[in-house]
Amino acid sequence: MQQQSNGKQIIHTLLLDIGGVLLTNGWGHESRSLAVKNFGLDKAEMEARHAQVFPGYEVGDFTLDEYLDWTIFYQPRSFLKQDFIDFMFTQSKPIAGSIALFQSLKEEYGLKVFALSNEGRELNDYRIKAFELDRLFDGFVSSCYVHLRKPNTQMLQLACDIAYTAKEHCLYVDDRLFLAQFGQSFGLPTIQFNSVQETKLALNNFQFLNHNR
Repeated sequence: MQQQSNGKQIIHTLLLDIGGVLLTNGWGHESRSLAVKNFGLDKAEMEARHAQVFPGYEVGDFTLDEYLDWTIFYQPRSFLKQDFIDFMFTQSKPIAGSIALFQSLKEEYGLKVFALSNEGRELNDYRIKAFELDRLFDGFVSSCYVHLRKPNTQMLQLACDIAYTAKEHCLYVDDRLFLAQFGQSFGLPTIQFNSVQETKLALNNFQFLNHNR
């Protein structure tokens, strides 16, 4: 493994989760709980149906329309599907300072930066456009595009291949401890994202290759 004399791992590429690292989760349990209250839904029924269909939506087996047909609109509702979709989209919020942190790191060192995330296509597309994530990312290894879903070693290898970077030089940042541990077991240097401040400190444990020189 290539290292500097200070023993730090040399990083060429960042692999960043989106939900929980840069933005709030696209359609997490908190957002679904709000939907239950706002639209007067049966929480147990919605969650049971969500658990059956959402993994398929994230890997591109279902469209958002189809996901909603199975989870919400399997019976008549007093609200429109578009109203529900608009509500889903508005749940996405930026995590203060996070996008700026990784953007500055990219600009300072000329790093390659790729998304490595479980995202449904319509939510993913909305979030990229709304928060201009294409300014940060050089590409998106999103579950809806590659038809794989974390945790999955094929997906991790694909991200390294697309980035054309050996896994020991790809720093993977994810908010979920299990996924960070899974990435580490695959051979990726990892950071579990808990806050921007903690992540800034954790970044000091790595040496970034300066592509600008």
